[in-house]
Amino acid sequence: MISFEQQGETCLLQGQLTQDEVTQLWPNRHQLFTASTQVLDLSALTYADSAGIAMLLAMKGFPSIEGVTDNEQQSAANVPMSRTLVNPSAQLTKMIELYDLDAFFAASAR
Repeated sequence: MISFEQQGETCLLQGQLTQDEVTQLWPNRHQLFTASTQVLDLSALTYADSAGIAMLLAMKGFPSIEGVTDNEQQSAANVPMSRTLVNPSAQLTKMIELYDLDAFFAASAR
């Protein structure tokens, strides 16, 4: 199971991100973060499978629709975000290397 802990502009992801979690999270993906979330801290993410990796990459660009009207939600859904993914665990680092995803993670995270 995965949890999200908002800490100012950073959101700490804790637990595991597998295909099962991705399936459960996807319908509400735009509500996972606050509008101020700029950084996703992956230091407490103990495991991610390939579906989890794909979700992390998608999370970089999810707009937050917290506290906005329906019209603003439609506009926000079309505005790309660019959150920073930092502090991947050892297991996640192996996946990053395996799939050659270095460009998607902060330089300090590698």
